Amino acid sequence: MADYESLHRQCRTLESLFDTKLTSYSRLASTITRNQDDIEAGGSRERWKDVEGEVEDLLEKLRETNDELLALSNNPDTPPSQSMSRAIQRHGEVYQDYAKELRRTKTNVQHTLDKVNLLSGVRNDIEAYKSSAADSLLAERGRIDSSHSMTDQILDQAYETRAEFSRQSMSLASINTRMTCSTGTIPGINNLLSMIKSRRRRDSIILGILIGGCLLLLISYMSR
Repeated sequence: MADYESLHRQCRTLESLFDTKLTSYSRLASTITRNQDDIEAGGSRERWKDVEGEVEDLLEKLRETNDELLALSNNPDTPPSQSMSRAIQRHGEVYQDYAKELRRTKTNVQHTLDKVNLLSGVRNDIEAYKSSAADSLLAERGRIDSSHSMTDQILDQAYETRAEFSRQSMSLASINTRMTCSTGTIPGINNLLSMIKSRRRRDSIILGILIGGCLLLLISYMSR
């Protein structure tokens, strides 16, 4: 029964290794469950996957060893003793317990990771909403500042236009004053022009009379 002894020792070695590794895996899973927010930051997800792979490999080797023991116990040419049968049965029960414990631990860890992913998604949505709201507020503030700037420009133009109207009103008032003064002096100018014209007519008449008298004297003188 050398084959049985070899498989029996191999099975016990694998069970011991699996128990140690499963304990480490369970502790790591417990750490992940307690520190949900630090899974990514602390690298727990990567360590958990590595340890999980090692545990699954050990469980698979343990299953293969148990299958070989079971096949050995069913061999009619080398029937096992009662103690061997109990040992083989015990190895099978241990394997089932380990497989059940691994499934339970994996399920708990997966639920925790799903919860973390959900919370992370919600957190990202909230951050995205905050960022979008902040962008909207900044854009609205920019539009308000632009509106204020445009209003200031319009007011400046209105003040400048009012000042220009005021300057034009003052200019028109000055022109009106000068025109009024000029209109007041026009009657005197008209009288002066009338006097000049009268004097010119008088001088022309006198000059005509003198010329006519001279011509008459000249004609009289020539007639003699």
